[in-house]
Amino acid sequence: MTKEALNHYFHSLFPIEDAIVCQITKKFESFSLKKSELLLAENRINNKTYFLETGYVRSYTFDSKGNEITTNLFTAPCFVNDFLSFFKEQPTKENYETLTDCSFWQTDLETVQENFHSIPEFREFSRMLFVINYYKLHDRVLEMAKNTAEERYLNLLKNQPAIFQNVSLKIIASFLGITDTSLSRIRKKTALL
Repeated sequence: MTKEALNHYFHSLFPIEDAIVCQITKKFESFSLKKSELLLAENRINNKTYFLETGYVRSYTFDSKGNEITTNLFTAPCFVNDFLSFFKEQPTKENYETLTDCSFWQTDLETVQENFHSIPEFREFSRMLFVINYYKLHDRVLEMAKNTAEERYLNLLKNQPAIFQNVSLKIIASFLGITDTSLSRIRKKTALL
């Protein structure tokens, strides 16, 4: 497996020389998981950071009644991680599960710290990655607070249509903060528009 997608992702955020990207990614190792496998388990310390090359992953937790609540959907290519657990070495508060067969690249905290201290471009990349992730999280919080379920559905359909071919409607409904029945009703209503 080549590191083409991983290397391209670094180039996608800002201009960076190929030699620098190769230096950053040289200690990344590839691995794969089948559908429905856990990448990260709740209450365990995460000591790796993961780049999702292909596939779909979700993070989820449980509400007070024991129902699964999908908190995020990750679509390749992107980094998938509980960054607080990774950097602070504390237990993760969610589970991260593959929704399809997935291929990943991983590296450890020691390598990330070495790159922080020795490669200025890696520090800039990491800063950009945190800003992007903060923006996505903030946007999601605002969307959940301000938009109707139908608006959230239509936004997801518009911005990430492939999710509907690769992720179950039950998980999509949970991510949107609605029941399967409500999602079905919204899909029927919007199909008539």
